[in-house]
Amino acid sequence: MSQPNLELLFTAIVDGDAKRAAAVAQAAVAAGVDPQTMLTEYMIPAMDEVGARFEANECFVPELLISARAMKAAMEVIRPLLLGRAVEPAGRVVIATVQGDLHDIGKNLVATMLEGGGFQIVDVGVDVSPDKLVEAVQVHQPQIVALSALLTTTMPSMKQPNHTRCIRSTPRQASTSPKSSGATAIRSV
Repeated sequence: MSQPNLELLFTAIVDGDAKRAAAVAQAAVAAGVDPQTMLTEYMIPAMDEVGARFEANECFVPELLISARAMKAAMEVIRPLLLGRAVEPAGRVVIATVQGDLHDIGKNLVATMLEGGGFQIVDVGVDVSPDKLVEAVQVHQPQIVALSALLTTTMPSMKQPNHTRCIRSTPRQASTSPKSSGATAIRSV
């Protein structure tokens, strides 16, 4: 069997063509291409390219999201092969959209990018209560806790102890878990 042109995987992700990205990934897997090579040499660089275009105002949030969807489609193909290896993840991330907010586009984009970067993702979902977040942190012992919000009414809650107490929920987490908060209008938490 001939080797597939993996530049097509790069291009499919940059162009946001999820079906083509999955098809190229599937053909590459069938041809015996190392999934880690696909990820690190084609998929992550494709999203880096989209990110550079976004920063240069050459593409906008919809294109970024469409490319992330294509990356996710290819990840679905190679994930089982990556998980079957004895490779340690770069870290574990608990990610959630805060209570009162049902928007998950940004959270899903970040989760896909982190997963592509080698992190194990524990997606707690949307409209997540502080108690559910604390429980997830205690159960999964992440290195990173990522909170997301889009609604301006829910953004201030990320500063409140009820959402950030999960960082202090265990002695180990108190000093070692970075927090990451994201929202359209948040500058810092």
